[in-house]
Amino acid sequence: MPPPVDPVASDPTLPAKTDVVIIGGGIVGVSTALFLAERGIAVAVCEKGCIGGEQSSRNWGWCRTMGRDTSEIPLAMESLRLWRDMNRRSNRETGFRQPGIMYLCQTEAEIAAQESWFSKARQYQVDARLLRGPALDSALPGATAAFIAGMHTPTDGRAEPALAAPAIAEAARDHNAQIFTNTAVRGIDRTAGRVSGVVTERGRIACPSVVLAAGAWSRLFAGNAGLDLPQLKVLGSVLRTKKLNGPEITAAGSVFAFRKRMDGGYSIARRNANTADLTPDHFRLLHDFLPRMIGSRNEIRLRVGTRSWEELRTARRWSLDQQTPFEAVRVLDPKPKPGILREARMVLSRAFPVFAGMEVAESWAGLIDVTPDAVPVIDQVAHMPGLFIATGFSGHGFGIGPGAGRLMADLVAGDRPVVDPAPFRLARFSRSTRFLSTEGH
Repeated sequence: MPPPVDPVASDPTLPAKTDVVIIGGGIVGVSTALFLAERGIAVAVCEKGCIGGEQSSRNWGWCRTMGRDTSEIPLAMESLRLWRDMNRRSNRETGFRQPGIMYLCQTEAEIAAQESWFSKARQYQVDARLLRGPALDSALPGATAAFIAGMHTPTDGRAEPALAAPAIAEAARDHNAQIFTNTAVRGIDRTAGRVSGVVTERGRIACPSVVLAAGAWSRLFAGNAGLDLPQLKVLGSVLRTKKLNGPEITAAGSVFAFRKRMDGGYSIARRNANTADLTPDHFRLLHDFLPRMIGSRNEIRLRVGTRSWEELRTARRWSLDQQTPFEAVRVLDPKPKPGILREARMVLSRAFPVFAGMEVAESWAGLIDVTPDAVPVIDQVAHMPGLFIATGFSGHGFGIGPGAGRLMADLVAGDRPVVDPAPFRLARFSRSTRFLSTEGH
């Protein structure tokens, strides 16, 4: 059962033209829309389903700098700055609070891994510190003696995934952005090699700039446009408990992760383990992803499942007057993996006795867009002028969504980037620079 998401009504009439069309109404797409609209740039968000209906409402709700790839830390810090002001900026509740986040350690090897990260991250003045003994107990009471230390970032925060993307979308609309739901973009029109518009299921919109922020759908859309984007999907499962009196701080051990919710319950997930149904793209992209899969501490449990057959049958090419896969599946709503969630519950209950009596209210799953290096793409496509991409957030998209939207808006508007965009360049993936056949367009 998917988590309930605040509904966002669609604008009634598609514009004949606009300055920017954003494909995808997740947290990154609507944040881009907000920061463009605040500058007076005309923008239309086209979402094939509902705003925030996929991974943007199905994630853990963490907003962190801690543990980030060092290339992401400046963007994560900018996002935290924006999150702190987002309730006021949007004039709506996003659920953002700052109770801090902690990664718990049970072994000296885990402590060494956290200290290794901090030795590289301290150049950015991150607000992190390693706690032991009484300091650990004070920051996170109620844990058993199994934990000997914890890396703590007291200024990291949390927000409500079911509230945030809709609130930001409505804030963008307050600044004259147009929001269209149940409006799939079939493809991009180009004139003399550059973007001149998009074709949606409801008609054409002329525009000089397009932002592809379609999450798990980005590779499929990009491929039909002639771009070989290296991106796979990973399934993440989450459960929600009923109201429970427990820790305010957000925390994770090696097996579990939990976050206090505004409704008094908790979102709980299995850390360092996700599942993925084998698809044709796993074989097409094996060379790109294999080094990361071998070297990563995050266990990916590969299997043949429902999505294996669904993607085998999914069309990879279509013309702009044909119905597309985006119209056939409005919202990706995969089933959660009970075994994964059972592991998280079992270990968490042993570590924090307060969770032993938890009552599960519901569980859900989402498909996470993953790049070979687990760092997103936020860039203009050099060989397709006017096309910009913000995707591949690899499970980090919710927390860094506002910063990613701000950076994307800077790139589209031609303004000075809020952070150095170099780590997010598309060209770091060699296959992305080659053209695919787009016969039929």
